[in-house]
Amino acid sequence: MAAVSIFDIFKVGIGPSSSHTVGPMKAALAFVQQLEPIAGQVESIEVTLYGSLAYTGKGHGTDSAVVLGLMGLQPETIDPDAVEVLLRAVHAQKKLTVPAVGEIAFDPGSDLRFEFGDELPRHTNGMRFVARSASQETLADEKYYSLGGGFIARNDDPEPTEQDGEPPFLFDSGDSLLDIAAKNKLSIAELVYTNERHWRSADEIEKRIAAIWEAMQACIERGLRSDGVLPGNLSVLRRAAKLHRRLSERAEPSGLDAMEWVNAFAIAVNEENAAGGRVVTSPTNGAAGIIPAVLMYYVRFVPDASEEGISTFLLTAGAIGILYKVNASISGAEMGCQGEVGVACSMAAAGLAAAFGGSNDHIEEAAEIGMEHNLGLTCDPIGGLVQVPCIERNAMGAVKAINAARLAMHGDGTHIVSLDQVIETMRQTGLDMSSHYKETSRGGLAVNVPEC
Repeated sequence: MAAVSIFDIFKVGIGPSSSHTVGPMKAALAFVQQLEPIAGQVESIEVTLYGSLAYTGKGHGTDSAVVLGLMGLQPETIDPDAVEVLLRAVHAQKKLTVPAVGEIAFDPGSDLRFEFGDELPRHTNGMRFVARSASQETLADEKYYSLGGGFIARNDDPEPTEQDGEPPFLFDSGDSLLDIAAKNKLSIAELVYTNERHWRSADEIEKRIAAIWEAMQACIERGLRSDGVLPGNLSVLRRAAKLHRRLSERAEPSGLDAMEWVNAFAIAVNEENAAGGRVVTSPTNGAAGIIPAVLMYYVRFVPDASEEGISTFLLTAGAIGILYKVNASISGAEMGCQGEVGVACSMAAAGLAAAFGGSNDHIEEAAEIGMEHNLGLTCDPIGGLVQVPCIERNAMGAVKAINAARLAMHGDGTHIVSLDQVIETMRQTGLDMSSHYKETSRGGLAVNVPEC
């Protein structure tokens, strides 16, 4: 198995989708970067989107993401506030400035196509990029795939990894994770930290974890103060700011205050995501609100919360995300929403159990509970937008994660269903699930609720 870092799982990007926005932007950028040796010959570029990218690409901003990637922009560093101006100029002028190549004619309406019939063989999130000369000679013709969570691969190449070499504690299942940790007398967080130290310094790990948490908090804060209507033809009103005001003005405390705040935190993040704002893939954009909301619950409502607890949470949650990535998928287009909200719920439950001081067995059980009760969850976004039911679903997933962690902590870590078994069940369920319910908007709520 390829070594995966928690910093592959947690990445800063922009909304509304890691698989349909972040991945395509990275793929487009990767394609134009390889054109550098033939840059002087390139006169035009054509892009075709297949499968789920075609069916929900408009609502997920895939076409816009591809244009931005062709311009050399990256999800990690692009200014979300500048996107609209950049895209408006391309659509008006029908021109595109490509790194090394320079300015070329490019009409998004005709040079970027949505293919609803065929699907590329490797993954439903397929893209084809073709560069041509002035005489229409094909100079480059590449297929890219967006595999979920912002991960991409080219043609039949193995999925690239940023990590160099194998870490000391390479695990490929929940059982092996527990066994290796037990043999070395390590918590899951300590084991993951040791692996990360193989690739980077302690100072860099600390800075990266701090940056992830800072980005999550900033996203929550933006969402809690932003009113208005989300983009798209559903005209969805933002609710997080209103919830925030109501909770802040409440005179008498309520027994459900913590859960209501968790709802507000999760909704804030996913409204920002839906608006194309900056979020952290956790492990995807569509499920980006769950881990920040549960972490904020830990910070705000757990009496002995600490900086160390935040680090322990993210290291542990990252380990669980790696297991799903390696053994199943974190792509809604492959697994349905169980692969996004379900995985995020499982990760958050494990992270919270670890921050509570739970044993490795408690953590594994919390992760299992978090997924077990999301099995079969479909991905059927109305209008192809990452809004309904996606935003509320993050609030539900965050509350479920907290409950999963607390249920696990009440026991001794022994349970009937293992994490490995529930991951395999999720994988099988995803394979059996009709494509209508896997981020295509061709079934479920997407066809039974009329678009407004």
